[in-house]
Amino acid sequence: MYDPTRLAALVAVAEAGSISRAADRLGYTAPALSQQLAKLEREAGTALLVRHHRGARLTAAGELLLVRARRVLDELEQARHELSRLTGLSGGRLRVGTFMTAGTHLLPPALNAFRRAHPDVELSVTEYVPPQATAAVALGEVDLALTHEYVPGEAMPPPEGVRLEPLLTEELVLVTAPGHALSAGAGRLPLAELAGQPLVSMAPANPNRRAVEAVLAAAGASVAVRCESPSYAVVCALVSAGLGVAVVPEMMAEGSVTPLGVRRLDPPELLRRISVAYRPDGGAPAADTLRALLRGAFTRHSPTP
Repeated sequence: MYDPTRLAALVAVAEAGSISRAADRLGYTAPALSQQLAKLEREAGTALLVRHHRGARLTAAGELLLVRARRVLDELEQARHELSRLTGLSGGRLRVGTFMTAGTHLLPPALNAFRRAHPDVELSVTEYVPPQATAAVALGEVDLALTHEYVPGEAMPPPEGVRLEPLLTEELVLVTAPGHALSAGAGRLPLAELAGQPLVSMAPANPNRRAVEAVLAAAGASVAVRCESPSYAVVCALVSAGLGVAVVPEMMAEGSVTPLGVRRLDPPELLRRISVAYRPDGGAPAADTLRALLRGAFTRHSPTP
């Protein structure tokens, strides 16, 4: 059975004429949309797109599937409208909190699906630095929020009345300037090989910085912090410019606007767990619906260190 999200991706590329323009329309990054299309091609068992210097066009198989995809999506949208009226999600407001990475890479596709299903619900999105998002949920400033914690790291239990539902766990990876020797290998890089490397890192009070430096020290890799920044985007830009190496969440490495070398670390014990914070009692139906969309789209099981 074809995933409707991937069918929508095919329709968007057909209408936009390129993967990048389709990604902008759907709220994806271009690499994320390419992954969805690749999965659809594997499901179909044949090539659906031909990429060229001006964009992308559908193959004969893609054109055939496009017709069916539009019918399926039209039927699903009609069903969503009917269910919205049935469940009372034909108005009201949904207030969502997020942190920057999730707001850039995870939230837009889920909100796009929510908007298609419930076009009359007013949406608002507010950015927070974790753990401020969970406090905002507790205070009723937002209906639910995406937040994160680092493993290993300091435990930050949510406020009373707020529950955390894990969505996904991502590794922290090494990023370097393009062509750097440490990013040249195909396998995982032992942590000990970072010894002596100049490190671009977060601000001293950041929990992730403390966790990274503790793990590196335990592996016998003493590092010297050369530059500091409170922003992962700036950290990646400084690394790309050659000021040092950094250990950042995989999602930040993949979405960096500056070119980077990327390599996974061994052992893979530095993790970031992304969760949705919500109030189990008294939550709005719209919040429950978006939480279900997030769960269905992003929940995956990862080993616990």
